[in-house]
Amino acid sequence: MQRIAVAGASGLIGSSLVRSLTADGHEVRRLVRRAARGDDEVSWDPGRGEADAAGLAGCDAVVNLAGAGVGDHRWTDEYKRRIRDSRVNGTTALATAIASLDEKDRPRVFVNGSAIGYYGETGDRAVDESAPAGEGFLPELCVEWEAAAAPAQEAGVRTVFPRTGLVVSREGGAWGRLFPLFRAGVGGRIGDGRQYWSFIALHDEVAAIRHLLDTDGLSGPFNLTAPHPVTNREITAAMGRVLRRPTLFPVPAPVLRSVLGEMAGDVLGSARILPARLLESGFRFAFPEIEGAIRAAL
Repeated sequence: MQRIAVAGASGLIGSSLVRSLTADGHEVRRLVRRAARGDDEVSWDPGRGEADAAGLAGCDAVVNLAGAGVGDHRWTDEYKRRIRDSRVNGTTALATAIASLDEKDRPRVFVNGSAIGYYGETGDRAVDESAPAGEGFLPELCVEWEAAAAPAQEAGVRTVFPRTGLVVSREGGAWGRLFPLFRAGVGGRIGDGRQYWSFIALHDEVAAIRHLLDTDGLSGPFNLTAPHPVTNREITAAMGRVLRRPTLFPVPAPVLRSVLGEMAGDVLGSARILPARLLESGFRFAFPEIEGAIRAAL
């Protein structure tokens, strides 16, 4: 049995991770934005960059999956600041709290969420963890987000950055919005459909995080994406086959830009990302292909 603190425990990935951990008998402490009401809660304020270090003492691991939804709102300057602060300030709070603990009380591992937005636009070029950061809001955010974990790293805590792709789930995220459209028969490709979408089944996402938690010696960035990224056209076709619905309603790029503004550039952009380090570490995907991932979500 391990004691694991989880920030973002109510989110899509966090709630699934908590269910998986507790089902296997592990003790989970959820980070909450109010006073803790029991031993299974830890108080923190990510906006202020504050976390209760005493609540983390004795934990075997800390997992940080918290952050404002990137696709929840149009990217105004104010909302981009909220996206940034929720991730960078929250990571700083946890890393600083971890570093402040006596060595005997520190967690052995800090898993701090990141995203494949780190790489920016890659076009048809497949990249792995050795690739440099791209340019733009999301790459700059991811660089700053990961750098905020420095206090924990400098304190000698094994620190891991799971750079997550598009999670295939009907419960939330990008796919949570796609499923109702395709079920209704009004789904279709986005833009010209040639852009690569690097996906991962929710089952594999949780399994990969647990693999990173449990495997000593793993640190630094790991791409959490299936080994076979596909284009938006291929995803559209797979959704149509699995759901047995027509896919005749494409979303033209100009329409998407008028609705989403700056964020449309990332939806229309191509990110062909490979999980090289994850595979090298011995992890095996249950759903490496897009059709299997879609069926698993259903």
